[in-house]
Amino acid sequence: MDVTRRARARRLALPLAAGACAVALTAGCSSGSGTPAAPERTTSQAAAPRAANDLQDDYQAVIKDVLPSVVQIDASESLGSGVVYDDRGHIVTNAHVVGDERTFQVTAATGGQPVAARLVAAYPEQDLAVIKLESVPEGLKPARFGDSSAVQMGHIVLAMGSPLGLSGSVTQGIVSATGRTVSEGGAGGGTGATIGNMVQTSAAINPGNSGGALVDLDSEVVGIPTLAAADPQMGGGAAPGIGFAIPASMVKTVADQIIKDGKVTDSGRAALDITGRTVLDDSYEPMGVAVVEAEPGGAAADAGLRAGDVITRLADDDITTITSLAESLAGRSPGDVVTVTYVRGDTTRKAEVTLGEM
Repeated sequence: MDVTRRARARRLALPLAAGACAVALTAGCSSGSGTPAAPERTTSQAAAPRAANDLQDDYQAVIKDVLPSVVQIDASESLGSGVVYDDRGHIVTNAHVVGDERTFQVTAATGGQPVAARLVAAYPEQDLAVIKLESVPEGLKPARFGDSSAVQMGHIVLAMGSPLGLSGSVTQGIVSATGRTVSEGGAGGGTGATIGNMVQTSAAINPGNSGGALVDLDSEVVGIPTLAAADPQMGGGAAPGIGFAIPASMVKTVADQIIKDGKVTDSGRAALDITGRTVLDDSYEPMGVAVVEAEPGGAAADAGLRAGDVITRLADDDITTITSLAESLAGRSPGDVVTVTYVRGDTTRKAEVTLGEM
């Protein structure tokens, strides 16, 4: 579906379902004597620059190793990608790829006949879902998921998936940032998920790459490509060279719970436990989030907030919209204590709130 979807930087991004998405350091050294002389070459200095063919061989080895773990997912109204999670036929992908569908046709990136699959569960709050193949085709193998906390700017990565329906396509780039908090643009102008700690990459991410694999040169999946940055100056279209992937650690956390329990039981995501809406001033500018309902026994209610209060600040973050509130919460954890500034009637108040869990 071509739906339009910090650190703590605020970004608006596009989900990328189609039809419906080691830095080498060198240092000089000098001779130990006072006499000018050609510097003695250390082992690291003596090493010749890495030949282009060496890097090409690395790319080809990674592709050969990982591509059998990547699939194309066809739903009635969308096309996306997925990654084989285990040898029982579980596939992890994006929630926006599966949408409201419950059955799918899955094709290996390396080719072969489509295989039927069914939805296990989706977790839209993190834009992740797990589906399960009715039978596991020969040649498919589980991917190896890496430690996304070790991912650093400058790491070379490859994005694998089915951009524009071109199954088994690969693009390359680097990790250009980590720790991004990104809000998706929801379909029909609605608010999509807000996801924290995203991996930003320069590898080309196009419609159909969603749910595929972002892998390093150790053939480990470090993220699930999900979003492309939207450029308002391009009419809201995807900005070239700025894509985002859900980190592997979060993918494993969500997928393991869905496979074990059929749902996410411990999200690790902070919450105020309210239903809210954006409030506009007389000039139709957003000015805060009105509490429509504070869940009894929830974080906000326990701190004294109630329906009708308008939240304007959370810790050091100005809160003007539901999206800005979600972005502020995305960078925090359940149990964190934060100061919430809110307006009740004509009075501005503050409350210490112990955040709950989504």
